[in-house]
Amino acid sequence: MKKIQMVDLQGQLEPIKSEVLNRFETILEEASFINGGAVSQFQKELETYLGVKHVIPCANGTDALQIAMMGLGLKPGDEVITADFTFAATVEVIALLGLTPVLVDVYEDDFTINIEAVRAAITSKTKAIVPVHLFGQCANMDELMELSMEHHLFVIEDNAQAIGAKYHSKTGARPMAGTIGHVGATSFFPSKNLGAYGDGGALFTNDDDLAHTLRGIVNHGMYQRYHHDVVGVNSRLDSLQAAVLSAKLPYLDDYNHRRRSAARAYNRALSNTPFVSLPVTVTDCEGICESCTCHVFHQYTLKISGGHRDALAAHLAEKQIPHGVYYPIPLHKQKAYSDERYREEDFSVTNRISDEVLSLPMHTELTDEQIDYITTTIHEFLSNRG
Repeated sequence: MKKIQMVDLQGQLEPIKSEVLNRFETILEEASFINGGAVSQFQKELETYLGVKHVIPCANGTDALQIAMMGLGLKPGDEVITADFTFAATVEVIALLGLTPVLVDVYEDDFTINIEAVRAAITSKTKAIVPVHLFGQCANMDELMELSMEHHLFVIEDNAQAIGAKYHSKTGARPMAGTIGHVGATSFFPSKNLGAYGDGGALFTNDDDLAHTLRGIVNHGMYQRYHHDVVGVNSRLDSLQAAVLSAKLPYLDDYNHRRRSAARAYNRALSNTPFVSLPVTVTDCEGICESCTCHVFHQYTLKISGGHRDALAAHLAEKQIPHGVYYPIPLHKQKAYSDERYREEDFSVTNRISDEVLSLPMHTELTDEQIDYITTTIHEFLSNRG
C-alpha cells in the first residue's frame, strides 16, 4: 500500500506537471514575476468560474481578510463578530487592525457559526460579521445576510476552506461560496482544495467601488505609480503561483468530487463504529448525496465521544496514519485573544467539540485500500473501548 499522507500534493501534481513546468518556463523567459500576464489571466478565469464580477488576487488568505476589513473602512473600536471555533487567522486580523473581536459559538453538527449567538452579540458598535465556511461548507448565509440588512452590517466570508462549494439558498439559488456577502476572502495555501505551490490568496466582490478600493490596497494604495491614494499594503500574488492556480482551476470540480467520494467511503465504513459521529451536511441530506455540491470536504472531521479522541489519535500515529485536530483550543481560551467579556457558558459547543474533533486524511489521491486500512484501524480500536 502506498504511504498514507494527510495531503498528497505530489500525486496531484503528476497529471499536470508538464503543463505547470511549461507555464513556469514562459514566466522565466518573460521575467514577468509580479503582476504579470499569468496573474491577470488567473483573475479572469476565477471570476468566470465563481460567477463574480471582481477577483482581486493577493499574497495569502490572511492578507485577504485584513484587506477586506481595510477596504470596508472599519475603524479601531468597531466590533467584528466571528466564530470561536476556527483557525486564528480570522480573529488575528481583527485584532491587528485595532478592531474588537467578538467571538461566538458554533453549531455542534456542522461547526458553522451559530446564528442566534450572532444575533445576541450585535451591539451599536458592531460593524461586520465574518462567517467561516469551515471544513468545506457554507455557514447559513441566508440568515446572516438578513441580519446584515436589518442591522446595516458588512458580511465578510472567510472562504479559505470552501472554494468550489455552492450555497443552497432557501430561495433556490446556488451561488458559489465566497460570492454572497459584501466581500469574500480565500487562501491558496498548498493544502487547500485549490492550492498553489507557495502562498496565495484572493478577494471576491460584486461591488465595483469596493473592488476599486481593494485593488489599490493590495498594491501600497496605488492606482497610479507613486500616487498613494489610500493606505495600503504589499500583498500581491506572484506570477508563478498564478500559473499553478490556472493549471489547477479546470480540475477543481473534479478535485472536489473526488474528495466527496472519499468522504462517502469513510462514512460507509465508519457508520456503525462506536463513539463516532460522522460529518453532517448543511442541506440536511441523508449522508452525502450523489448530487452534492454544498460540501467540498477540505477536511473530513469526525467527533469522537467518550473521551477516546486522544487515545485514538495516539493509536493512529502508531499505525502510521496521519491525522489532525482542528482545532484543539478555542480562540477565546488562547492567550492572545482571551477577554474578560467572555463567559464559558456561551461557548459550550466549542469547548466540547475541541476535545472531540479528529480529522482524517483527505485529498484527491486517496485509494480504497488506504481508506479501508484507516477505517478498519479506527473501528477495531474503538470497538474494543466499549
